Amino acid sequence: MSGEQVGGQVPASAAGQPGPLEPWPNTVRWQSISSDLIWVELLRLSGVVVVLSIMIGVAWGFTGAWPFGLALGVVLVFAVWRAVTIVRAVRAWGYAERENDLLVRHGLLVRRLSIVPYSRMQFVDVSAGPLERAFDLATVQLHTAAAASDARVPGLRPAEASRLRDRLTALGEDRAEGL
Repeated sequence: MSGEQVGGQVPASAAGQPGPLEPWPNTVRWQSISSDLIWVELLRLSGVVVVLSIMIGVAWGFTGAWPFGLALGVVLVFAVWRAVTIVRAVRAWGYAERENDLLVRHGLLVRRLSIVPYSRMQFVDVSAGPLERAFDLATVQLHTAAAASDARVPGLRPAEASRLRDRLTALGEDRAEGL
């Protein structure tokens, strides 16, 4: 049915426009984030898995109860599954600067596209935790009047994060003056 007319109209996907289930517009130039964010997220995951494994292993060692062995197996299977999804999830992140707004996309199972108009931005944060700093990464956080519309772009090099922050701040000020 792709390419056929529906109700006298060509479907959005056949007309070259994204349909409602294709939230990534291909009419913009998407910027990807650093793949080093994969290592940051994998290290965070490994920290949690090591702590859980030690706790479960000690409990299993003291009690000898088989449910602890099962729990350890579940934790390890979850860790492998999560590692695979981290790689795919980081590759799904992207952002695009347009004339009047910033697009931020992410997600695998639930794909999300946030469109943040420059005129609605109240302030822009750049942050980097210890693990991010170790990999020379930063996160740009956009704040708007609506708390639910806050968007973030993780995994940027500090120079790119500063450039994006300065550009978004300047564009936000220019657009807000016109209101």
